[in-house]
Amino acid sequence: MLAPGGVRTSLSFEAIGTRWTITTAEPIDVALAERLAQVIADYDGTWSRFRDDSGVARIARGAAVDLGPTAPPLLDLLDDLRRRTGGAMDPFVAASLDHLGYGASGDLTALPGYLPAPRAALARTGTTVRAEPPALLDVGSAGKGQLVDLVAAELADAGSGDSIVDASGDIRVSGAPLRVALEHPFDPTAAIGVVEVTDGAIAGSAVNRRDWSAEGGRRLHHVLDARTGRPVETIAATWVLADTAMLADALATALFLVAPEELLGAYDFRYVTMRTDGVASWSPDLPGEVFR
Repeated sequence: MLAPGGVRTSLSFEAIGTRWTITTAEPIDVALAERLAQVIADYDGTWSRFRDDSGVARIARGAAVDLGPTAPPLLDLLDDLRRRTGGAMDPFVAASLDHLGYGASGDLTALPGYLPAPRAALARTGTTVRAEPPALLDVGSAGKGQLVDLVAAELADAGSGDSIVDASGDIRVSGAPLRVALEHPFDPTAAIGVVEVTDGAIAGSAVNRRDWSAEGGRRLHHVLDARTGRPVETIAATWVLADTAMLADALATALFLVAPEELLGAYDFRYVTMRTDGVASWSPDLPGEVFR
């Protein structure tokens, strides 16, 4: 990632299991840093499937929980993508991920076979949510992006000027353009292209980001088809440019499961995808270049 001229990195830290770098035109003072930390902590306390005390954990135990103002836009988006992917992208995929070892224990020990996501629905009254039957939500396909947007909004409210919020690949750019290299999913020392992001967001997902081995030689990763519980085998990496990091994050997952044409009529975005055979495709109006 190349920062635009005149903008300096002000703050780097670990949060929600990933590395964050916030770059601003103006220094981040202690008070602002504390507000950013509180925004992240509040979000984690609501949406983390890895915590017993989170809002989604309480929903999984049968409670009706007020998830606050982040819930409607996030759940509306995930519900729409669940429908558009024919159930392949489903926020109840948490059980499938847990079955493969990607759960709260962090031991990545997979059980035999694959577990489809449970057939469950969300009952929503305003910001209060209940799962019927009780089941654990996983909003990782869009939640990190939403949190990036919230942090960017806090910076804007504080008058921080041009800024970049980078949560390990979910990036929100405010102001000056940013050139972003697209990491090759089979070679982290190489890029398959470069794009320019201006006053918007980019998010990427790849099979090498969270992958692990299981007994019997199975290679597993975190992007599953919720209908079967199996990792997707046809797509190796996706990148999406959109107005918000939440939308970019969600569509980067959806493009593992459906062709871009299934989504372009509903959402405004630009994309790059690479199949597992190494063949790439991209938007004709992509603001950048793909090398292969």
